[in-house]
Amino acid sequence: MSERILLCLAHMSGKELDFIKEAFDQNWVVPLGPNVNGFEADLEAFVNERVVCEPLQKKVVALSAGTAAVHLALIACGVGSGDEVLVQSFTFCASSHPVTYLGATPVFVDSEPESWNMDPDLLEEAIKDRIAKTGKKPKAIIPVALYGMPYKIDRIMEIADRYEIPVIEDAAEGFGSRYKGQVLGTFGRYGVLSFNGNKMITTSGGGALICPDAEAAREVLWYATQARESYPYYQHEAIGYNYRMSNICAGIGRGQMTILDEHIAHHKHVQALYEELLRDVEGITMHTNPGPDYDSNFWLCTATLAPELRVKGQENAYKKVITGAVGGAAGVTHAAGSAVTDCQPNDNVEALRVALDAANIESRPLWKPMHKQPVYRHNPAYVNGVSEALFATGICLPAGPYVTDEQVRYIVDTIKSSLL
Repeated sequence: MSERILLCLAHMSGKELDFIKEAFDQNWVVPLGPNVNGFEADLEAFVNERVVCEPLQKKVVALSAGTAAVHLALIACGVGSGDEVLVQSFTFCASSHPVTYLGATPVFVDSEPESWNMDPDLLEEAIKDRIAKTGKKPKAIIPVALYGMPYKIDRIMEIADRYEIPVIEDAAEGFGSRYKGQVLGTFGRYGVLSFNGNKMITTSGGGALICPDAEAAREVLWYATQARESYPYYQHEAIGYNYRMSNICAGIGRGQMTILDEHIAHHKHVQALYEELLRDVEGITMHTNPGPDYDSNFWLCTATLAPELRVKGQENAYKKVITGAVGGAAGVTHAAGSAVTDCQPNDNVEALRVALDAANIESRPLWKPMHKQPVYRHNPAYVNGVSEALFATGICLPAGPYVTDEQVRYIVDTIKSSLL
């Protein structure tokens, strides 16, 4: 099998070109237009579905990135310089960086072992301690749907409501995941979605913010379009941002929405196949839905390796300094100054990643917890060891619409042949 098996890649349905052509034909090549409106309407129809209760009435604003959605949600919650925001530590940096954009401080909260997401008990401990230490409540709480897995949102919301702290759900990886039948991103005051190239659906780059009502959505939209006042010239009385999604990207999104359910079903199918094929492999455990309330989209399929598991070439792990991006990682990187850091995956995880890479299979470690990132070394953190243990033992396996059953079997066979 010579083609490279990618970690996750959303794929086009063919409808996208029709919407893009329409945008060019109508000269709507700007950050507004019929495709933006249509994409937002499609998203609203999807997120407002509820299986067990009456429909919700959420509004959605399409934006340039999921990071922009986090940023605007924080602004909408009144976060500013000197404030603190409680953020799940086990996440990608886009969950926490926007807090720092505003001069506020991310306070990191570790995970519980069932969903791998924010630990509600630790969350309440952090709230009490921050009030005791600073004399004021944190301004917001950001749980994250890691790899698509729902968080314990009922408990998180109960705690947040009791302390009257708004919740911003980072469902960037969890588009289409549900908890007790309800779509993630619709429980808290705001919900963040991402349509990056590797997400459940893509607009090439982009995101959206789920808002509680039309008034909140109008305010977010105002900030996303440079906060312009209604004069015949440009008048600004607040700092705004150029965060609106383009009509071209929204056209891609409209086409992708027609195959969203198909994508989710395929991710779940790939997850089930991994579970079946790896069930009897001692030392490898797939991360699965913790119970019937959880309905993950399985954006990525993840597994943990027992520390005692031995992998071929393990003795050579971390002997070579990596100088560029690994696998399909996007962006410009600095050359590493050392082959190791004080917090990294175990040698057997790195050895398996290298073995898979040699077989043209892209895999990656789990997210490195934010409280272990050098840039946040001085930030308050409430930890229990869960995310560090998972980072040390976890690996992400290829998923997504391009991953076939034959490829999953090839991946599993490669894993098995790499074990000692």
